[in-house]
Formats: sequence, C-alpha cells, structure tokens
Amino acid sequence: MARGNHTKARRKPPKDLLLESYRPIEGVLDEMVDAAGEPRPVWKRFVAALEEVGADELKSRFARADQYLRDAGVYYRVYDRAGANEREWPLAHVPLLVDEVEWADISAGLTERAEVFEAICADIHGENSLVADGLLPPGLIASSQEYLRPFAGVRPAGGHFLHFCAFDLGRGPDGRWWVLGDRTQAASGAGFALENRVATTRALSDIYGEMHVHRLAGFFRRFRDALTGMAGEPAGRAAILTPGPLNETYYEHAYIARYLGVMLLEGEDLTVTNGRLMVRTVSGLKPVTVLWRRLDAAFADPLELRGDSHIGTPGLAEAVRQGSVTMVNALGSGILEMRALTAFLPGVAQALIGKPLDLPSIATWWCGDHADRRHVLDNLDRMMIGPALSTRLPFEDDGVTVLGSSLDDGERATLVERITTDGAAFVGQEAVTLSTTPVFVGGSLEPRPASLRVYLARTPEGWIVMPGGFARIGSSLDNTAIAMQRGGQAADVWVVSAKPVKQETLLPDDREGFKRNLPGTLPSRAAENLMWLGRYIERSEDTARILRAYNVRLAETSDPGTPLLSDIRAYLEPYGIDAEAAIPPALIGSLDSAVYSAGQIRDRFSPDGWLALRDLSKTVHRFASDVAPGDDATRAMTVILRKLAGFSGLLGENMYRFTGWRFLEIGRRLERGIQIARSLAWLTREDAPDGALDMMLEIGDSVMTHRRQYAHAGRRSLVDLLALDPLNPRSVLFQLDRLKHEIAHLPEAGDRGHLSPAAKDVLRLHTALATDEPGDLSPKALDALADDIAGLYSSLAKAYFS
Repeated sequence: MARGNHTKARRKPPKDLLLESYRPIEGVLDEMVDAAGEPRPVWKRFVAALEEVGADELKSRFARADQYLRDAGVYYRVYDRAGANEREWPLAHVPLLVDEVEWADISAGLTERAEVFEAICADIHGENSLVADGLLPPGLIASSQEYLRPFAGVRPAGGHFLHFCAFDLGRGPDGRWWVLGDRTQAASGAGFALENRVATTRALSDIYGEMHVHRLAGFFRRFRDALTGMAGEPAGRAAILTPGPLNETYYEHAYIARYLGVMLLEGEDLTVTNGRLMVRTVSGLKPVTVLWRRLDAAFADPLELRGDSHIGTPGLAEAVRQGSVTMVNALGSGILEMRALTAFLPGVAQALIGKPLDLPSIATWWCGDHADRRHVLDNLDRMMIGPALSTRLPFEDDGVTVLGSSLDDGERATLVERITTDGAAFVGQEAVTLSTTPVFVGGSLEPRPASLRVYLARTPEGWIVMPGGFARIGSSLDNTAIAMQRGGQAADVWVVSAKPVKQETLLPDDREGFKRNLPGTLPSRAAENLMWLGRYIERSEDTARILRAYNVRLAETSDPGTPLLSDIRAYLEPYGIDAEAAIPPALIGSLDSAVYSAGQIRDRFSPDGWLALRDLSKTVHRFASDVAPGDDATRAMTVILRKLAGFSGLLGENMYRFTGWRFLEIGRRLERGIQIARSLAWLTREDAPDGALDMMLEIGDSVMTHRRQYAHAGRRSLVDLLALDPLNPRSVLFQLDRLKHEIAHLPEAGDRGHLSPAAKDVLRLHTALATDEPGDLSPKALDALADDIAGLYSSLAKAYFS
C-alpha cells in the first residue's frame, strides 16, 4: 500500500494524550488495554503511532478515508418504514488488532468447526444417522424452512456441501472467543472487508506500512483459483448469483465479481436446458458449472422451492440433482445456521470428532426438550430468549429476541406461558457480554462492543482462513447496536505479525507463466443495459445541446415568445421536454436512467466510470433547484455537456474493446443518429423560423466545420454536413458507418457467410444514405430515416436480448 501521503516526520504531541482519555468499561474485557489501562502487546506500536499522529491529524485522515468510500460509491441498503434507502458505508476508522499467534488458534478452531458442519450437512441430506442416533431431534430438522426436501439424498456435484462460509465471534470477559453465529447459507461481507482495508490503510498508510499486517489478496486469489478449477476447462464457467441491485449488500456482490473477474448473474440470466444450467449470452446459451450464490436457497427455484420468488431460476433444483452445477454453498446448507442446532453441537461434535469443539458456541438450550426448558425457565433473567428456527444473530432480529432480565411482570408471565405451551419454538441462550474495542469519536478514543466475522474458503488443499475479516462495532455500549441496520459500524481487522509478512496480490507468480484469456462471456441482460446506457447518455447530451442553444437565445431576447423559441418548444413537447424549465425533468430522467442502467452492471463498471457518472447525476440534480432560465441555464448546460464529454471520453479511452464495449457504442450511435435526423428534419423544413439553420449547426456541434467547408449557408449545406458527410462524427452517415462496423463484429453477425438481420438492415440504410444527395433528403425522408434507425434496436434485441 502506498505511503506517500503520510511519510513526513510526525509532530510529537503530549505523551499518551489519546490513551489517557480512554476509559474501559468496568467488568468488560477491552481489546486494546488490560485491567491496568496499559496497551496490550499487539496494540503497543499502534497506540504509540496514533499518539504521534495526534487527534487533529487523525480527524483529517479519517475524513479522507470517508471521502474515498463516498467517491467509490460504497453503500449498503437499509430497509425501514420509509422503504429501501442507500446509506454510506459506516467505517469505524480504528482497526481491530489480533496477534497472529492468537489468530492461528482461531483459524484452527474454525477449520475444525467447518469440517464438523460439512459432516452434519452431509448427514442431514444423506444417511440421517445423527437423527437415528438421537443426537438431533427429527421434528426440529423437519420443521426448519431451511430443510429442503428436494435435495434429500442428493450428493453435491463438487463432492462438498460447503465451500465458503463465515463465523461471527465474540470475546467474553474471560478472554475466550465464542461463536455467536454460523454463516453457511450465503455469507456476506467479504467484499466490504476488502473496502475496509483499502479505506483504513489510506488513512493510516504509514502505520500500516510499519506494522507487519497480513494481506488479504492471497485468500481471494486461492479461492478464485478453486472456483476456476471446479468450473473445468474449456467449456465450464464460474459465476456469482445475486438477488439484484435491491439487495442490501448488492454493492459487495458487484465488487467481489469485479475483483475476482467472475460473471455476476441474476436469476433471469439463467435457464435450465436438458438438466444443464445455462447463461443467456449474446453468443447463445453457455453452460455454468459453478455458481456462488448470494441469495437464500429458498428463492433459488420458484418451481420446486418458493413459488413467489422472482429472483430465482426455474429448474435450478433439477440441474443440481443432475450434478451439472456445483453450488457454493449447496442448496440446503442454510439449515446449519438454525439457532436451535447450536444446542446440539456439543453432542454432535463428540460423536463426529471425539472431543468438544475448540471454539464453542454460546451456551444454548432448546426449549423443546423438557430438561432444557426447565433450565431456561429457572434462569430466565440470565437468558436471551428467541425463535428456535431463526437463522439470524440475536442482535440482528429486530427485537424478536428478548433479554429475560429486561421484561416487566406482564411480559415475563406471557413469555413463560408461551415457552411452557410451545417450547419447541424457543431457545434460551446465555446473555452475551462482548469485549470492547476503541473507536475514534470527536477527537478521542472510546470503547464500543465488537464482534468479529471470519471467512473460510475451501481449496483443493483444504480450508483456508482469511487473515483478517470484518469487525462490527456498536454505535453505543448496547450489544444490539452492533447490527448494521441499527447504526453499527464496520472496522478492518489487522492480523499482526512480529516479523515481515509476504506481500501477496491477486496476480500469479511470474514463474508460473501466463496465458491471455479471451474476453469473458457477456450475458444478454448486461449487453442490453450497456446499450441503454449508451443511449441514455447520448440522449442526455442531445437534450442538453438543444436546451443550451434555446437558453442562449432566451438570454439575448428575454422573450420566450419569439418564433424560433416557440418552434423549439413545439419540437420538444412531444418528447416530454419542457424547455421553459431551466433543468427539465426529462433531462434529469435520462441521466437517472443512465445511472440505473449502469447500476445493473456495477461489476462491469470501473470505479472511475461510476464516480464520473454519479458526479454528473449529482450535478444535474443540484442545478435543478438553483438554476434559472437564460444565462444561468446556459452555463449549467455547458457544465453538463463538459461532464458528459468527460464520462464518454473515460469510457472510450479506458474500456476494453470487447463485445460489451460494442453494445455501448451501438447504443450511442443509434441514439445520435436518431436525434440528429429528427432535429435536422424539424429545423430545415421550409416553414422553419429564421435562425433555425444556425441553431441546428450549434446543436450538431458543427459551426466551425461548416464555416470552413461551405462558402454559403443553406439547407443543402446543412443536410450535406449533418446527414451525408462520412468524416463528420456528428453526421447521420457517420453513425450508420460505425453501426455497420460494430454490428458486423457482434457474435454470429456474419456466421457461415450469412449476414444477420441487424447487419442486413444497417447495410441497407448505410448504402441508401451514402448514395443520396442533399436534395433527396426532405424533412419527411429524414423523419423516416430516424424511424428506420430506431428500428435497428428491434433487430438487435430479437437477436441478442430475447
């Protein structure tokens, strides 16, 4: 990590200024300091470095880290009474530090736990010996919504049920780590852990560089290689299945897909043919052999699982049974997250590995068992009571889990009656007191409760553990305030070594050699969104050019009733554009649609491109509230056009020239050809008002070219320049030439010597226009040409998007 920003000599502040104000909570273990208030060994260098930096400089650095996260568009989605809202990522800037020796013990304990869970999942979906031997209650397993009967007796294609999982840990007052929850369904947060690392090291690059912190990239490289290996070559493909942009962690899905170079798919991208899972691409159906799912299993197949699911793929369950696809993780693995299962883990572990788990769960009692129910009722004040079948952590379930000591007499009596009459629906768990870790608040350090999420991935060599993770930090001293949906924060986790660590990256070792892979498969949905992104950007530019020309003339005359301005309003009205508004809603809508289209393909969008597009959108929305028609609107449109040009240039210069770029380019050329032909038809008609031809040259950004090439201005010269000139990047013929070129290079556009329908259509249009003279192109002919160009979209959609 670059250290250039923070390598200058530090000013020495008063000794231990930050540490002196730090007040650990009595009776609660603190990660940073011991009972005497002295920094623990792994924290000593870090705390000393913070003291050297000083509170004021830390404020500035942490503000820059927050700005990076905003610029990168890092967010998570919160669902509340107001609906779904995107919130900025709440980074807790001070990392949680763990010594590598202690981390080795955590890793060994979690690897053991993952193996036990693999065996449990295999047994539940196979021989059911744990139930037969009385170690698991059959009614509890059968009543769980995560027990998926369509997969009973089904062995996973890859031979394993679990490939990627996470475990939430908490440290108790005795210093021991306990497992608070198991994440085997679709563990989230690994991508956010990466962003936490980037943002934190930007703020603390000098400190990070001086401490021997284990890197994260090697973990992801090895898991990526494992996915690729399971997919098989050359026909196999690995992909990530996301519920879509409305999911609370969609940003992370897109980030991980981009980071690993793996396709990000939604359920509608997939279909099942003859028992094989296929992705719809612009090159036809292609097999997917490994699917890392980020949605709950019940939603994966509306035919055999939840019929109300709109995010799954019909037939996916059958493809799994046929063994044509390896699921990461297996459908049905979510049953391991069931809270009541925790009560039986000690006995199951003893039966499977002959000893207790090295990292135990918090003590849990299932109230469906008479003895456990009696114990819970006798110790209610020391218990957290929650739903037995829940797969959420106690502090995540929106108050469904209650602390016995917090109940009044009436609430207590009601709960006791419910447990007595329906005990199988409840578990009691030992109340958790989490350790605290420092957070930076208002210039000082304060303790807050923390939990730690650790990630494991299966490779051909066995389980590997991410050397770091994702710490959730409470917004207050209340343990329930850890949940992100309740205002909790996220912190990086530094696993610190006493000696230098290997500088790992995603790149392979040069000694391994390399091969240049062909550009990846392009799903049809992604291609369609790229095309519409191009169209919306070009539509926005055309609208902004017309509005700038309109407002220039409005500023000169101060009379919106002039024939030319009235004529422009009449032209724009059928398209829903109100020229009298300084920033018409239609322009805002076009840019919002561009942001939406780009948001559907975040995994294919560079951070710079996304930042430029969001900045453009924010600028237009800001102008909408404080810009007046005339001069103000003219300047605003100039700014918008400049930012549109910057965004288009960024894509044009930086985007790899593969099929996706072609669809983006086709969208731009389609829209520009349509808009130029229509406005040219309107402003060059015989009854067009005075000044219309000059305005058309402005809209077509061709004023200087026209002056250089034509001695006299007139309708024919405009039509020649803006419709027929093959060298003018604004002319209709130029757009058709680019369309002809790009469509010819699309998959199957000219297979076996036969042109595709779209290739034939654009060739006809190009040939006809190239042989026309200016006098042939009447306003009616130009309008018909615009319609014909618009019709190319239908040919393309039928061939590539259906």
